[in-house]
Order: sequence, then structure tokens, then C-alpha cells
Amino acid sequence: MEPYILVLAGLGVLILLTAWLPMLLKEAPLSLPIVCVIVGAAIFGLLPIPGLPPDPVENRALTERLTELVVVISLMGAGLKIDRPFALRSWTITWRLLGPGMLLTIALLAIAAHLLLGLGAAAAVLLAACLAPTDPVLASDIQVGPPRSGEEDEVRFALTSEAGLNDGLAFPFVLLAVMLAGGDRGGEGWWGWFTYAVVWKIVAGTVVGYLLGRGLAWAMFHMPNRAKLSRTGAGFVALGITLLVYGATELIGGYGFFAVFVAALGLRASEPGHEYHRKLHDFAEELERLLMMALLVLLGGAVAAGGLLRDADARVVAFAAVAIFVVRPLAGWIGLWGTGRPPEERATIAFFGIRGLGSFYYLAFALGHAELQGAGTLWATVTTVVLISVFLHGTTVTPTMATLDRRRGGQQLDLPLQNQPGREPAVQHFAGPAALRSGPQSRADGTGDGRAT
Repeated sequence: MEPYILVLAGLGVLILLTAWLPMLLKEAPLSLPIVCVIVGAAIFGLLPIPGLPPDPVENRALTERLTELVVVISLMGAGLKIDRPFALRSWTITWRLLGPGMLLTIALLAIAAHLLLGLGAAAAVLLAACLAPTDPVLASDIQVGPPRSGEEDEVRFALTSEAGLNDGLAFPFVLLAVMLAGGDRGGEGWWGWFTYAVVWKIVAGTVVGYLLGRGLAWAMFHMPNRAKLSRTGAGFVALGITLLVYGATELIGGYGFFAVFVAALGLRASEPGHEYHRKLHDFAEELERLLMMALLVLLGGAVAAGGLLRDADARVVAFAAVAIFVVRPLAGWIGLWGTGRPPEERATIAFFGIRGLGSFYYLAFALGHAELQGAGTLWATVTTVVLISVFLHGTTVTPTMATLDRRRGGQQLDLPLQNQPGREPAVQHFAGPAALRSGPQSRADGTGDGRAT
């Protein structure tokens, strides 16, 4: 049988599983990514198909582009689902995670990479930058619910906003590693790195994302023919906005990831009660879930083939354990110190710094711009950390969030969303998971909306 026919049949099965598996896993402490990785390892381990799965190490450029696409779509969905208006004070918990929390994470990971893995400065900084951000794709199961669903407690908001913005802080350190390695973007020196990788790229991403987001929002909601634009029901407009914003920002050298999330926030802030936001979000979410499943199936196959883990050893496992169980929880706890959140919420936010497909993007990008010693160790370490995160966080997120929801039962939900004149508030009180269930869109159990991670 031709491999092409097998791929078509497999794609059909994947699409059906994308729609059906979340419902089957609804009450189980099991996530969709776990199933995808296991299925991929089983399929490609038992039924070798010539040329599949492609080796991520040998096909670095393909790995970079595929992971780039799923991350950028995920960022659009994450920005559209946030009900909370953007403000410095109401987003304090986000700044604490991005500032002291993430910088401390990068520093501790780089030190651990040098001491445990024997990596040089460039490779250690790169590994730290790859593993520091919370992944917007695989962290979707612990994020806030769809627009105006009312599922925006501090834990879910913190992890959603962190995942959307932390690329703007992690990517400069990826470029720093390239500079230290003398790659094609190195040579500018420390001042050149700071002005270009930190100042210019962040400012450019912010400005382009904001202007395009607000401009497109005006076109959809405030032009004289607004009925034709905002009532089309075309959810795939979200994909067009995502690609336009990302491409325009990258063309002028800004951070496209950062710009997409900012654009989504700007779009969401315009007519925040409009139902069209839900349509845009739902399309982005479905596309993200399909791409995520496909890539995780391929990841499982690549792991079964042995290429990604060929350089894994006890040192790699030890580093992965330190990164997941020590560095992120410690840095997150310290970063949230003084925020006034209850200890159980701080512990949950600190623990669920999920690592995922974005880490592979950073690594593939950097290795395409510089030659670093220990590349095999880097691939093996990132893969090990991501696999542990997928299985550990995937099995603990549902019971953990259910426990937090029960403890908050009957308490008022902290929702800074301002009620619009003439509109009823989305949610007045948070009464635990049961109060938020509304058919298949429920997120109180982590998978009821059809998304799982």
C-alpha cells in the first residue's frame, strides 16, 4: 500500500480524534497530548512508514516552520479569550511572572545546564531560553475559557497571559546565545544585542501588533458597513489576522509572536461583548488543536525512532528533573511573592509552567543561525523535559484545578472586565465547576470545551 494512502487515512483518524477524544477524556486525569504522543510512538514503532516521521534533527528547517505555525495560531487564540482589559495594575501578576520569575528561571536553568550537562555559555543560555517560557500550545488546558465565559480566575489568567507574552522576554536570550556562539546574528556585541534584540524587536512587535489589532478591529466593528464584516460568521478571519500581523512584524525585524498576542488583545478590547470574538476564538482553537495533535503524533514517532533521544543519559534526566521540579516552581514562587494570592494558587501557578512545542521552535531557530557544541544534548534535553511535562502536567492539571475550583466555591470571581452599558455581566459569582458548565464549552474540568492539553 502506498505511504500516501496511509497518510490520508491517518489524517482522517487524527481529525476525528481531535473532535472526539476530549469528550472521552473529559473526566479522566489524562490529556490529549499524552494520547497523541503514545499513539505516535505506537504507530510509527509498529508500522514503519518510509520517510515518516521526519527526523526533527535532520529536518531542522521543517521543525522550525511547523512549530512556528502552531505557536503563532495558539497565541491568537490565547489573546482573544482574555476578558480582562489590559492595564498595568490589573496585570500585576503577569509582570511578576515575566520579570523576576522568568529572569530567575533563565539564570537558574543556565547554571544547571553548565553544572549538570557541561555545556558552554552559549549552549547553556540557549537551553535556558528554550525551556523558560510557558508554552501557549500545551498550556491551553489550564488557561482561561472562551470569550465572556466567566472562567478567568487568577490562576488561569496568570498562566494565559504569561504564555502569551513570555516570548518577548525569552527570544532575546535565544539571540544572545546565537551572538555568544558567533552565529550569523552575532558580532554586534552586548550593546548591539540589547538595542536590537531587546529594545527594537519588543517595541516593534508591540507597536505593529497594537496598530494592526486596533485597525482591523475598527474595520470589523466600527466601519459604516460593520454588519457585513462582523456578522459574516467567518471564523477563519482569525487565521488571516494572525498571518498578516506575524508577517508584517517579522518583515521589519520585530517579534512576531509578541505582536500576534498584542494584536489579539487589541482586537478583543474593541466591542468586548460582541459575539464575533467567540467565532474568531473558536476557529483559532480548533486549528490549533488539530496542528498540535499532528505534531505530537510526529513527536511520538520521532521519539520511538530514537533520533531525538540518542544523546539522552542520566545527566539529561537529572537536569530535566531539576528544571521541572525545582527551578520553575522556585522561580515562580519567588516571582509571585507579595502578590497577596493564597499559597495554593501561587503553588499552582509556579508548578504549571508547561514546556512544549515552542521549545522546539527556539532550538531549531537557534541551530539554524549558529553552530553550537552539544547540539545532540540540547535536542535530547528539550525532548526529555517536554515529554515529562506532557505526562506530568497532563495527568495533574484536571484534579488540581478541580480542587482549586471546589475551594473557591461560592466565592466571588475576580473579574476586572468592566460591564458595558446595556449589557448584562458575563458572570457575577464563581460557584465551582458546575456553575460554569454550558454544554460542550465547559472548561471547569479542563477538557469540556473540546481542548485538551
